[in-house]
Amino acid sequence: MIYLDNAATTRTKPPAVAQAVLEALSSYGNCGRGGHEGALSAARTIYEAREKTAALLGCPRADRVCFTQNSTQALNIAISGLLGPGDHILSTDLEHNSVLRPLYRLQEQGAMVDFVPADEHGQLDYSAFARLLRPETRAVVCTHASNLTGDAVNVEWVGRFAREHGLLFLLDASQTAGVLPIDMAALGADVVCFTGHKSLLGPQGTGGLCLREDLEIRPFAVGGTGVQSYSQAQPAAYPTRLEAGTLNGHGLAGLSAALDFLMQTGVEAVYAHEDALARWFYQAVRELPGVTVYGNFSAAHRAPIVTLNIGGWDSAQVSDELAERFDIATRPGAHCAPRLHRALGTEDQGAVRFSWSYFNTEAETTAAAEAVRVLAREAQEG
Repeated sequence: MIYLDNAATTRTKPPAVAQAVLEALSSYGNCGRGGHEGALSAARTIYEAREKTAALLGCPRADRVCFTQNSTQALNIAISGLLGPGDHILSTDLEHNSVLRPLYRLQEQGAMVDFVPADEHGQLDYSAFARLLRPETRAVVCTHASNLTGDAVNVEWVGRFAREHGLLFLLDASQTAGVLPIDMAALGADVVCFTGHKSLLGPQGTGGLCLREDLEIRPFAVGGTGVQSYSQAQPAAYPTRLEAGTLNGHGLAGLSAALDFLMQTGVEAVYAHEDALARWFYQAVRELPGVTVYGNFSAAHRAPIVTLNIGGWDSAQVSDELAERFDIATRPGAHCAPRLHRALGTEDQGAVRFSWSYFNTEAETTAAAEAVRVLAREAQEG
């Protein structure tokens, strides 16, 4: 199979990731729940994963890296723990449902939300940030790059806007952590939410949030922590404050190994490889008759994603043809990005997303472009 669905989850991982998970499964106990070697080994590995994540994403301290199951859980923790009724929040039309649905729930509870609009090409109107600003505005919550088009948000600009107006800045780095450079301190981000199973090349069931050093977040869940067991309240210290229950020590062992690979290889090298393949594919398909490609490929930086439609074919039909006839894995449909599909005019048709990882090759990319060429010709012939 030619696997080009890496924006959903990377399938090929560095070999050390599986080995680390296997070793953890056969030797680890429960982090923070004992003084025996199994528990201590888990605790050491998890702390090392915090240190590596902090270094990669520019988090000021390792204890300000709080682990979760995925970025959806991290975003729920950040949004519900920092914002509430009476607050006004700015977001964008590029957002995934992992941002949208927590914001919609806040609206039901009495918060106010406005979305910076995207045009028919999926481009944000940055002047709308100032137009939508209110005295009650408390935060900006936005993605680093669209999971639908791959277009990157100018997060440096957003960070400056947030600082100038005294707003919290919550960044969803689900599509970019591990492939685009992120320095949360330099960006002025108060929270960066990430998932382990995409460009970080780790296992599913891993993710987290990096926090500004003096930020206080209400716990989303409370429960067992292994410390302060006689307290009726969740311990206040980080990361325990946001990590109720047993952590996925086995998965975090794999994530730690993946972070080693990324740091040894270099995020810049990873990005250069993935970006070159995605842009080559874009150039190969962009002018094919009947093919419509979405997103801005003149930008210097973007996620390694190319999303397209072929004629009037439903995106699910195209993706099925690619899978059944060409053994190519892609993602059709709405991509949990309803507002951007409405802006693009693809709400009914959906779109077919191709997405690359460091382990994809030029030969795979060439084969995918040829498959699109064949399907486009067939669509033209009727």
